[in-house]
Amino acid sequence: MFAKLRAKSWQNSSPAVRKIVANISWLFADNILRMVVGMAIGVWVARYLGPSQFGALNYAIAFGGFFSIIAQAGLKEIIVRDLVTEPESSDEILGTGFALKLLSGIAAFLLALAAGLTTGTHNPQMPWLVGIIAAGTIFQAAEIVEFWFQSQVRSNYAVYAKNLAYLIANATKILLIVYKAPLIAFAIVTVAELLLAAVGLAVFYRIAGHSFRVWRASYPLALKFLSQSWPNILAGVSITIYMRIDQLMLGNMVGDAAVGTYAVGVRIAEIWYFIPVSIVASVTPSIIQAKQEGEAVYYARIQKVLNLLAMVFYAIGIATTFLAAPLINFLYGAKYADASSILAIYVWSGLFVSLGLVRSAWVTTEGLFRFGSLTTFIGAAVNVLLNLVLIPRYGAAGAALATLISYGFSDYLILSLYPRSQKLCWGMTRALSLDFIVSKLRVLMQK
Repeated sequence: MFAKLRAKSWQNSSPAVRKIVANISWLFADNILRMVVGMAIGVWVARYLGPSQFGALNYAIAFGGFFSIIAQAGLKEIIVRDLVTEPESSDEILGTGFALKLLSGIAAFLLALAAGLTTGTHNPQMPWLVGIIAAGTIFQAAEIVEFWFQSQVRSNYAVYAKNLAYLIANATKILLIVYKAPLIAFAIVTVAELLLAAVGLAVFYRIAGHSFRVWRASYPLALKFLSQSWPNILAGVSITIYMRIDQLMLGNMVGDAAVGTYAVGVRIAEIWYFIPVSIVASVTPSIIQAKQEGEAVYYARIQKVLNLLAMVFYAIGIATTFLAAPLINFLYGAKYADASSILAIYVWSGLFVSLGLVRSAWVTTEGLFRFGSLTTFIGAAVNVLLNLVLIPRYGAAGAALATLISYGFSDYLILSLYPRSQKLCWGMTRALSLDFIVSKLRVLMQK
């Protein structure tokens, strides 16, 4: 009966709704595939390389990630927007975007290469690892094709291309382990995946019936893009600091083995992030719509999302905290035993990451983009300062604690200081205190 009702509802939906749902399904499938395959192969690679070499690889990836934000050039949202609103100018938009991303990718590679030569770690291979990983920034220019697919709500083509490259790269990693390849080979595979994805995107763009020959770059349009992209670049820098600085500071202050142990704990903790991302992405349009219906409806809808996310991540956090030690031992072995404490701490960051996603939806709805960027920047600065204090005392566990506190500060506590965000902060407090469950229990007890 329910199956018939779902089928009938699907048949009665508009073509536009079907297209959006299908597009979301492809993106969700992409995340699930990467989570399962990445986790399985990642465990194998970590076991093979050991904490020190695995840490060196993750340090190089984190180091290259700092410069990849230059290659991104803050263009994604701008280009997708213009492709949707100005489809008649798509050839000029794509050509200009590709030229900017290619030039910025080359600049990012050269800067990373120069910085890698002066990196503070004691690993003699590190400059080579950083240089190889950073070469991938050049291939990010092909993302312009993915932007086009997104603007057409046809992300399945991009998923085909990227997942094919992902599967080939992971199959190659298995061969590298079997044939006992050196560390440098794993860095090469990381870059090769980006190259394969770029080739795949180009092929599927042609299969979709389009030609690169009609693309043309425009200097005035390039200036327009650059003038609009700087807020995105600044936000990207702050987010990159959040995501990468802990591993870089650990590598410089403690060593590669600490980075390897830390990366293992973080990887398991972050495996659940696709849940809040999918939930918030799905409900954001309804939150925006509720704003037009009145403040009461608007904040009631936000509260429901906050309650759901809090409940989900309390369950994940509690379960992971108790199972951290046996889970790490089962997956990674005794060499990574210290990762259990990191996992038990870092997993609770997911609670504030979830609240932060709702905060981002609220910022977008309210149009408070400067406020959103400022809080992210402050959170990144707090993270750096806490790392300086906690890493010397507690090592990798200190880095995890610094991340947890900084997320809690920037995504929750700081909202209490700004009058317009205090209502949202109160809603988060209610969700964190599980007030919605307590209220229902009181009602049941009164009956």
